[in-house]
Amino acid sequence: MAEIVYPDVVTGAPVHLHVEVRGSGAPILLIAPGGMKSSIPLWANAPYDPFRQWADAGFQVVAMDQRNAGRSRGPVHPDHGWLTYAQDQLAVLDHLGIDRFIVAGMCIGGAYAMQLLHLAPARAVGCVLFQTIGLDNNRAAFHQMYDAWADGLSGERTDVSPAAWAGLRSNLYDGDAVLFSVAESSLPAIQAPVLVLQGNDLYHPASVSRRVAAGLPAGRLIEHWKTGADIEPARLQTLEFLRQTAGQMQVRDSR
Repeated sequence: MAEIVYPDVVTGAPVHLHVEVRGSGAPILLIAPGGMKSSIPLWANAPYDPFRQWADAGFQVVAMDQRNAGRSRGPVHPDHGWLTYAQDQLAVLDHLGIDRFIVAGMCIGGAYAMQLLHLAPARAVGCVLFQTIGLDNNRAAFHQMYDAWADGLSGERTDVSPAAWAGLRSNLYDGDAVLFSVAESSLPAIQAPVLVLQGNDLYHPASVSRRVAAGLPAGRLIEHWKTGADIEPARLQTLEFLRQTAGQMQVRDSR
């Protein structure tokens, strides 16, 4: 357990990021569900706990609370957006001395993870997407989710102006990219293997999962994984995917 502090790229103000690391082996950056409240404890709501299980399976799992969620804090500026969170995530990995990594994310973590594949292809070598968020006639739901988060913080965050809250909201959720963070037209350029576990609700549309898996050169889709007898086979398939991806990463690193 650690707190990593680094200067925000836009404002220079300190960003305090809560990070927990378990296990040893090939590194996995694990990005939690929860929308704007994405934080480590919310993995308790998942069908199984990848933080514990993947560490036990021989991986170094790096989990974090995202900026202004859980125990992480940082400035909010009208120019902040998806890139801001990617900068936070890469700062955590830099602090830990991790260069190449696998990234896995659930819910909003899917949008964060795909952005890392897009922005840092030499470092992010594979990805697992658990029911990623995405755009499919549901923008109002994301505005409402954001507003509830911002309203919950605004009373204590007197340093953040209304323009800053509004600017971040717009930069995150007013665009037309299928994943909000990454456009569908960018998917064919992402060469890393990606395992997509399909969503099936308002925030995590099945249509988005299918479009992402189909649009990636090395995308694979698991449709059923969340309940009952589907959980264990999907968990094992995901673990095998991680092992294969880690093996490919080690081969490339040895060259």
